[in-house]
Amino acid sequence: MAEGRSPASVPGGAPVISVRGVSKVFQVGKGEAVALQDADLEVRQGDFVSLIGPSGCGKTTLMRLIADLTEPTTGEIDVAGKTPRQAREDREYGYVFQAPVLYEWRTVLANVTLPLEIMGFDRSKRRERARELLRMVGLERFERSYPWQLSGGMQQRVSIARALAFDPKLLLMDEPFGALDEITREAMNLELLRLWQETRKTVVFVTHSIAEAVFLSTRIVVMTARPGRIREVIDVDLPYPRTAATRETPRFFELTTQVREALRGVEHGQGAAPSPRVAERSVGY
Repeated sequence: MAEGRSPASVPGGAPVISVRGVSKVFQVGKGEAVALQDADLEVRQGDFVSLIGPSGCGKTTLMRLIADLTEPTTGEIDVAGKTPRQAREDREYGYVFQAPVLYEWRTVLANVTLPLEIMGFDRSKRRERARELLRMVGLERFERSYPWQLSGGMQQRVSIARALAFDPKLLLMDEPFGALDEITREAMNLELLRLWQETRKTVVFVTHSIAEAVFLSTRIVVMTARPGRIREVIDVDLPYPRTAATRETPRFFELTTQVREALRGVEHGQGAAPSPRVAERSVGY
């Protein structure tokens, strides 16, 4: 594996996601809150792109816009060459939420097969696919278990398997490991990186952790405080394969420092002019 190159991305390839001049304004009481302003971003095939920034900076809003869970106020978004709505209807992406969002009354296997049931897959085919994915995430022995019998990290692995069930081109992950303890989180980072290298999916990942973003990503998008703007895009040139030892290398520390300094610039207001339309009271996005 060549040092500094993603094992999955295609240099110069067409973008899987294209965000052009996108803003999102929410109505808050009698006023408005600008959650995202003039965002431009391209995500290439095979990229692992992390969004990082202060709380309320629009990371999740941008993710939800890409997923067609809300609509932009201005600007345009293409996902796999389609509008977000068409991409959603064509099931171009899988979505992993902050919480696993599993059905407690369904077994692990039944939770993973759910999207395939909705799509009308034959019972034997969907069970075969689900078992393949459970092997991939290391939960093949737990297919008959229920979510309440699993740890938080195991539940998130089930959620990831479910998101991959119909083999989407794109995986959107909204801070999926934020509620986990540090040791479990690092283990899940290794697991996710292995899955990404095996499946060659394009991933967009929201996080508040600088170390997590540096360890996982091919590129890191640093966002400003609200109104959220894209301040800087940092290329991560750590070699593959990445292991626990990667976190102890000089280059890892250099990159974490670079991201931290970019975030400090955000905190100090550099490049983040306040909008007169921002509501006085705090609103989370």
